[in-house]
Amino acid sequence: MSHPASITPSILNCDVAHLATELERIANADGVHVDVMDNHFVPNLSWGLPVAEAVVRSTRLPVDAHLMIEAADRWAPAYAEAGCQVVTPHVEATQAPVRLARELHRLGAQAGLALRPATPLEAVESVLGELDLLLVMTVEPGFGGQQFIEAMLPKIKRARNLISEQNLSVRLQVDGGVSRQTIERAAEAGADTFVAGSAVYRADDALAEVQALRELASAHQH
Repeated sequence: MSHPASITPSILNCDVAHLATELERIANADGVHVDVMDNHFVPNLSWGLPVAEAVVRSTRLPVDAHLMIEAADRWAPAYAEAGCQVVTPHVEATQAPVRLARELHRLGAQAGLALRPATPLEAVESVLGELDLLLVMTVEPGFGGQQFIEAMLPKIKRARNLISEQNLSVRLQVDGGVSRQTIERAAEAGADTFVAGSAVYRADDALAEVQALRELASAHQH
């Protein structure tokens, strides 16, 4: 089953010195996406647990932590303990994804799993039943403001089919280059949860942009 279109802006390009104000700018979103990078798994360093904790304290919205880090089995549970509602490590950096998903559930969080563009869906096919969310990256993870990779649309469609075939209610999230220009095709392909960073934070009116993206996605969902 497909979920209603959900917009979870990434705070990667927000003004982190004014975090609470920046979170207010997206108060009508469905969640907040926190990109955690360690300069090993991806060639960029963003923030870690203290910022995730600050975001949880500063917003009423559910917080979704996307862990672009090595040794995800070791670090992911701390994000659940910090109050993140969804914790999404990368399958490429996870040794025991089923055990980790169950540990996240035990700690009260939802379990996600993310795939880089070149990682095939076969890497997660057998563990989908343990997950609440599957993240198909539509750019190479590491930097905001990149262009949406059109070649990922068939992968999103295949992911939606896999979820349907297994009769699961896993949310299908896309992250990377999501904007008014790309969200319709991602929704048509089967995504229901959309991470938009620059599109929202560079808009003059972030609240209006969140609403516009949600309406566009909703209109193109099956």
